[in-house]
Amino acid sequence: MALARAESLSFAYPGSTVPALRDVSVGLTPGEVTLVLGCSGSGKSTLLRAFAGLVPHFHGGRFSGRVELAGLDTRRHGPAQLAGTVATLFQDPEDQVVFTRVLNEVAFGLENVGTPPQEIEARALAALASVGAEHLSGRLVAELSGGELQRVCLAATLALEPRLLLLDEPTSQLDPEGAKALLELALRLARERGTAVLLSEQRPALPLELCDRVLLLDDGRLTFDGPVGRARAWLEEHHPLFVSAGGDVGVHLHHFGEVTSRLDGVSYAYEDHLLVLDDASLELRRGEIVALVGPNGSGKTTLAKLAAGLLEPQSGRVDRRGRATYLSQDPGRYVLRERADEEVSVGVHGDLAAASRALAAVGLAGHEARHPRDLSSGERERLALAAVLAPEPDLLVLDEPTRGVDPERKHELAALLRANRRRATLVVTHDEAFARAVADRIVSLALDRELVHA
Repeated sequence: MALARAESLSFAYPGSTVPALRDVSVGLTPGEVTLVLGCSGSGKSTLLRAFAGLVPHFHGGRFSGRVELAGLDTRRHGPAQLAGTVATLFQDPEDQVVFTRVLNEVAFGLENVGTPPQEIEARALAALASVGAEHLSGRLVAELSGGELQRVCLAATLALEPRLLLLDEPTSQLDPEGAKALLELALRLARERGTAVLLSEQRPALPLELCDRVLLLDDGRLTFDGPVGRARAWLEEHHPLFVSAGGDVGVHLHHFGEVTSRLDGVSYAYEDHLLVLDDASLELRRGEIVALVGPNGSGKTTLAKLAAGLLEPQSGRVDRRGRATYLSQDPGRYVLRERADEEVSVGVHGDLAAASRALAAVGLAGHEARHPRDLSSGERERLALAAVLAPEPDLLVLDEPTRGVDPERKHELAALLRANRRRATLVVTHDEAFARAVADRIVSLALDRELVHA
């Protein structure tokens, strides 16, 4: 018997003439792990929001059909009444944080659902331990890496012990080891507690090994619903890049030019005095694409910001030549304008023609007049990419550029980056397949801050 069910569900966001979901019917069974796939903007996040009651109660918009969770109709029971029965890890964990300290953040949800006070700390610590983040309990949330923050938000979700667990791209900022542990944990919850798990992913290789069932959304419609074995064959025929070994666009040897950024023995510590980088050195040359990989918390983002000039080292030296642009892990937080083309034009002195060319290069032609916040998460990532490409920088730094991006767009992004050899490019990523596809050189930053070149 289904724990949650959507029947003939259609939904359009306020001001949108295009439905995000179209006549979707699906049930979620206790103890089952269901993977939902689809290209950026296909409706995956909207489906998860519907099962959480956020659609339509939080987002508004036009809603038709029916969604039930544990016998409760979500049209009459909002997120507050569903809390504890369903819990969600959102696509952008930065947007769901309330408190400044990690332990307080994980405890917050337990307080809201009326957990006895004497149980709260123990359950919060146990949830942090379950995701390998107990050591972060006393840390400042603002000083966590993207992957560490994602683990903390997952712990806050798991602490509630929900009957339905909704995970919106839960591995997007996790290193491979952390991603595997998270998905195995979701599988264990399903088997041991009977939790129904619905997760969306843009790195589907590992989830396809662990899930029971696959849904595929295409332009808001449910075009496939079946067991994982049958899903693999169907994806091979209809969406081969979702099951390919990495979508390699071909690696070619190139002559690399002058150094655009040189880091020599740099060290950096944040306000909580944690030494993030210690005596790290790296050269980035024009024409070269370097992928920077390593575990969560190893200092990748800090090194990238030093290379781009957003941070200054506390010891060591950074030399830069020319202009650098930087794509952050969470670009949706930095939207400045109300039209996509105007947002991109900020870095090119308001040149809308240059902005339109950059939008076309990332597959967003025709989206010039749309509000950036009306775009899907993957589309916002591409909008931010257009904004950092438009100034034609000498050094392009991309921090997790495939976050929220479907496999077909990753393939296009790799081709786009390799097509322009006039700049140096540094890509921070946990997406190993993308790193292999795009990079001339892979640099691994270990937790002991040692740089290893491959």
